[in-house]
Amino acid sequence: MFRKCSVVLSDDQEARLLETVSRGVASARVIRRAHTLLYSWEGYGDERIAELLHCTPNTVVNTRKAFRDRGLASLHEKPRPGAKRKLDGKAEAHLVALACSEPPEGRSHWSMQLLADSIVTLSLTDSVSAETVRRVLKNRRSSRG
Repeated sequence: MFRKCSVVLSDDQEARLLETVSRGVASARVIRRAHTLLYSWEGYGDERIAELLHCTPNTVVNTRKAFRDRGLASLHEKPRPGAKRKLDGKAEAHLVALACSEPPEGRSHWSMQLLADSIVTLSLTDSVSAETVRRVLKNRRSSRG
């Protein structure tokens, strides 16, 4: 099933896309996105483009929408900053110092959960998981024993 072409490329854009796919230096995702735009420009339907590029029709639609919104910048992904850090440098320093101190009375050593609960009790953060504590201590090459 052919779909009406919804991608309109200028001569310059077409030349840049052709250069991207012919040089083969870019990542596979960038090259696939460039091929998607070129095939759309040539009038191929979503299903046919997906078949040619071994992707889903939704990928084709999303690539075309991104091109309409961002132009050729859509070939490259937007940065994904990730979640905000739970512990800043000060809180990490307190955590390491706490892990190196004597454990609470009745305990032979600090557990990750006990450290996490102590950091929250000290109001250094609203919440923190035992896994975050483990990663921080591992990155600091701390030894609990």
